[in-house]
Amino acid sequence: MYAIVRSGGRQHKVAVGDILEIDKVEVKAGDSVALTPLLLVDGEKITADAKGLGKVSVTAEVIEETKGPKIHILKYKNKTGYRKRMGHRQRYTQVKVTGIES
Repeated sequence: MYAIVRSGGRQHKVAVGDILEIDKVEVKAGDSVALTPLLLVDGEKITADAKGLGKVSVTAEVIEETKGPKIHILKYKNKTGYRKRMGHRQRYTQVKVTGIES
C-alpha cells in the first residue's frame, strides 16, 4: 500500500517505513505529523475522490531538521561594476512514515 501526499506545495509517494524530507515544519523531533493524502493505492483499489480520502490518514514521525545543498547565486551586470554574490540553503524536516490508515 502506498499513498501520494501533499507537503509544502510538493507531492511525495510514500509507504509505511519510508523516510523523506519535507519543507520545514515547526515541530520537535519525536512528534507526530499528519500529511494530506491526494491518492491512495491499496493493491487493487485506487482511491482518489475527496469523499474517500476524507477517511484516510497518513501519519509520520519527525526524525530531525536538516539543510539542503548550498545554492550559489551570482548577479552581474556588464560594464557597470555591479556584482552581487549570495547563497541559500533550504531547511527541511526529515520524517518517517509510521502509518497509512483508510
